[in-house]
Amino acid sequence: MKYGALGLIEVLGSSNAVLVVDQLLKAADVQFKTWNCKCGGHVTIFINGDVSAVTAAVDSVKNNPPCSVFNTAVISSPSDETAKWAEESAKKNNFA
Repeated sequence: MKYGALGLIEVLGSSNAVLVVDQLLKAADVQFKTWNCKCGGHVTIFINGDVSAVTAAVDSVKNNPPCSVFNTAVISSPSDETAKWAEESAKKNNFA
């Protein structure tokens, strides 16, 4: 599994995660991959697409956040292990 890039955005709460996913998908040609919920209600959203699209989508949330955003990251050319982990997480969460 090869990804051009993997984008990650961390927010508090699933309602905020939905707002962020909506904004990400409207900002650039990216695909929602999955999300992971953590203890305390933090949700990390995963998107994928080509590097420029993922960067543009993540930047749109960083520059005009619809809620409080804790962390963001763009991983260009993620390792096969990282891509596999994202795929397994998507299947586990029924997003695949």
